[in-house]
Amino acid sequence: MQYVGIMSLLTIISHFLFIALAFVGIQSLRLDRYIVLKDQRPLKLVIVMLSVTIGYSCSSFFLSFMDSVVHLSYLV
Repeated sequence: MQYVGIMSLLTIISHFLFIALAFVGIQSLRLDRYIVLKDQRPLKLVIVMLSVTIGYSCSSFFLSFMDSVVHLSYLV
């Protein structure tokens, strides 16, 4: 039961970490210079949603890869 709790905590931390990394990466592109809007709120919402999508996808790949490496020992 403790293994499930540790994996849940690792999953939450991984998701937030990758979402934060994606958010910082997308913000560093400075898209506000290229898209001129009177109200920048829709652009900021798109950046947040895009960073959640990219971060969650990368985190899922990372966790799936780690799980596969752990279960690779059952092959032998």
